[in-house]
Amino acid sequence: MAKKEGFKGERSIIVPASIVQDLKSDSFGKDLHITHIGYYPQAYFHFRERKKEEVSQFILIYCIDGEGWFEINGKRELVKPHQFFILPKGKAHKYGSNRSKPWTIYWMHFDGDKATFFADGFDQPTSISPNSYSRIQERLQLFEEIFNTLSKNLSMNNIYYSITSLFHFLGSMKFLGEYRDSVELITKKTDTIDEVIHYMHENIEHKLTLENLAVQSGLSSSHLSLLFHKKTSYSPLQYLNHIRIQKACQLLDFTDMKINQISPKVGFEDALYFTRIFKKNIGMSPKEYRELKKG
Repeated sequence: MAKKEGFKGERSIIVPASIVQDLKSDSFGKDLHITHIGYYPQAYFHFRERKKEEVSQFILIYCIDGEGWFEINGKRELVKPHQFFILPKGKAHKYGSNRSKPWTIYWMHFDGDKATFFADGFDQPTSISPNSYSRIQERLQLFEEIFNTLSKNLSMNNIYYSITSLFHFLGSMKFLGEYRDSVELITKKTDTIDEVIHYMHENIEHKLTLENLAVQSGLSSSHLSLLFHKKTSYSPLQYLNHIRIQKACQLLDFTDMKINQISPKVGFEDALYFTRIFKKNIGMSPKEYRELKKG
């Protein structure tokens, strides 16, 4: 496998062409498989243009922050946060990041006999708006599971597991309503503060302010702060920092991501500031925490 970096905090994997060729005739892999996968945070100047003969896979781009655009059949579409699109196989295209609001994207190239089924109808921006049952972080965790599995090694077991997870990941987009309903049916009604906490988890990579949270809750900033402190003993932004650091600990424990890759994934653009906040909350630096023997 090959990894490369071009944007600050970028992660990407290219599956060797020889393995992809084997998958095309494999009884399981021929149905669906990944050829490239990655994550680009705040990808300034990101731009790609391909002729139709260069487009040998479907390309999914999932924008979670910032803005961008893509163009197929001479028509340009704008892409906003919480939107994804899938570029068709065999069609010329262009896409890129907004210069003033660069996008943060999860992306993958995939192919197989079942790929058309999952890609059909998504050659336009499709929204996955956050709500009580949006399950955005669960979907992103699936992406991370695919990426981490392929990062370890390219044994057939790992490839088969990545394919199994890929079916689930693409299915969560193809059947968006059903993916959400499956949780909504078994989830009890939550109160306003639970809704705000859920919103924090779903938007952990974004810059959130007290005003953002107040608008989401439908309360004034002061009323929200009062209710939040009564329920949790913390202010909304203190609680948000706890969530961010908790997520950072999970990434330090279970991935080999670098500190400057983890910080934007938990809402800190500045890795040095993230390190200071982490040390203030945990009592040691992220590097010291990662080296600590646990369990």
